[in-house]
Amino acid sequence: MKFTGVGVFILGAMLIILTGCASDFKNIAPLPPEKYEKLGQVTGSACGSLVSPGGGTAYYFLPILLNSRVDRAYDEALKGATGATALIDVKLDEYWFWWILGTARCVTITGEAIR
Repeated sequence: MKFTGVGVFILGAMLIILTGCASDFKNIAPLPPEKYEKLGQVTGSACGSLVSPGGGTAYYFLPILLNSRVDRAYDEALKGATGATALIDVKLDEYWFWWILGTARCVTITGEAIR
């Protein structure tokens, strides 16, 4: 198969489009131990952003605190109960909104704190 200039351009454009940011799989809540004490319902939230330094809405490519937002929300939820070591019955809600130079992506984690 022989590619022409246009074919090479299209192939290159497809490779650039299909290559994006990714993060590793994250297990939000570890399996609880066989015996545990329930400490009550807790909630934690965290946000990250995708920013376009040039200001164009089609080119958000600079992640700021984006991939760590689930870990930070989980840690904040654990701090809601003294002595909590994990969460069970975890619910994750995600929402986003635009701001002047990008979008904010936020996560709220709610669960039952245990120790």
